[in-house]
Amino acid sequence: MAIRRRTGLIVGGIAGLFLLALIFVGPALIRVDRYRPGVISYLQEKTGKQIEIGRLALTFFPLSIHIDNFGVKNPPLFPPGYIVQVARIDAELSVGALLHRQVVIKSLVLEDLIMNLTSDPDGPWNFENPQAKDSVNTMPLGVISRVQINRGQLIASNLLPSDAAGPVFFEAHEISGEMEQVNLAGIINPSSSSMDGQGSLKTGLLRFGSVEVRRLESKLRLEARRAFFTDVKAEVYGGSATGGLSFDLSGKNASFKANARFSGINVAQLLAAFPNGGGRMTGKMEGDLKLAGEIEHSARPLAGIHGAGRVTVRNGQVPSLKLNANLMKLAHFNDLGPAKNDPSSFNVITTDVELANQRISSKVIDIDGYGVDVDGSGSVSVSGSDELNYRGLAEITTKESFFTNTVARLSGAALKDGKLQFPFRIGGTIDNPVFSKGKGDKDVDAVQKPR
Repeated sequence: MAIRRRTGLIVGGIAGLFLLALIFVGPALIRVDRYRPGVISYLQEKTGKQIEIGRLALTFFPLSIHIDNFGVKNPPLFPPGYIVQVARIDAELSVGALLHRQVVIKSLVLEDLIMNLTSDPDGPWNFENPQAKDSVNTMPLGVISRVQINRGQLIASNLLPSDAAGPVFFEAHEISGEMEQVNLAGIINPSSSSMDGQGSLKTGLLRFGSVEVRRLESKLRLEARRAFFTDVKAEVYGGSATGGLSFDLSGKNASFKANARFSGINVAQLLAAFPNGGGRMTGKMEGDLKLAGEIEHSARPLAGIHGAGRVTVRNGQVPSLKLNANLMKLAHFNDLGPAKNDPSSFNVITTDVELANQRISSKVIDIDGYGVDVDGSGSVSVSGSDELNYRGLAEITTKESFFTNTVARLSGAALKDGKLQFPFRIGGTIDNPVFSKGKGDKDVDAVQKPR
């Protein structure tokens, strides 16, 4: 028995040494990098794209292929550049599948991923493979159970009708997260109707159009040429927002839908993100908003956005309007009262908003100012002209002398509960507003609040 035990220990020791040798020496003996040209050729045939691989390596336990400096280049229809670049890919393989002469990737880890997604005016995206329409097994790797992303970046843009590069309309930086059941074949196949993956992501910075958010967390689902960001939480210009965002890439023009609830937004910071928006307004904003639209192949890809919502802005200013002072002067008030020290300030603005045809319209605007309260309605252009078209009913909350009240009433104001009211209009532009007297009750569309 002792001899058998010693023999077993010797055999076990030899097997252990052999196993260790296999772990440490085996990958060096199996130089998989020599198969790199064949792997590149295979992937180019299956994807229809030019592929680059810097180096291939193999490790055991778990059995994994390591790819350094992986790149997929744009097809000839698009400008020179890369669709995907990855500094390092670690792909864990299924041993059981290999024994049946199949390559099945159990998991992928992507380090320093960069994706540049571009849409052509005629419809296709640079990551698609038109040949996939006629081949079910274009990427015979099956569904990958788990994909982990470390330090990712995504940029999306459209080509202009001239096929020149258009502006970036979506970008995300410092991406990390995990996806499950990722179907690479479905992602590159234009006619796919499959579920292509789902999971959760974190993004240090995300920018959509001119608006950017930070430290975004969300769930992500890829499905039939669509991407759904759900349960979104993010920091936005000093405040916070929750909601959802989705993209549909199946049409000639990509489209999107978004909904958000937000609070604590610094209005000055938000407006400063837009061209010529700096210095227009201050305050803290809260509310909810729904937006949608097609992403056009033009220099202003998001010009067709439309949507609606409701917002409240507190304790701010509109410097160019000087609403309080201008309205009181319009009523021939000499003593501006509280408006003297805060001619452009307001306590609260509550309004509905509707965005369509590059105009922001409001049916009911309620402004509680300093010395002046306003019920109004109207619209402002966001096409670049900044044209104003507002009208409403102003109430002077500061009581004046009999003589001043008489002059104000002769100029068109009405006395109600000891306070003067008068209709008004605002035209011109945001930088150069023009105040004028209104035309009676017919000039007031807004439902007046109880006074």
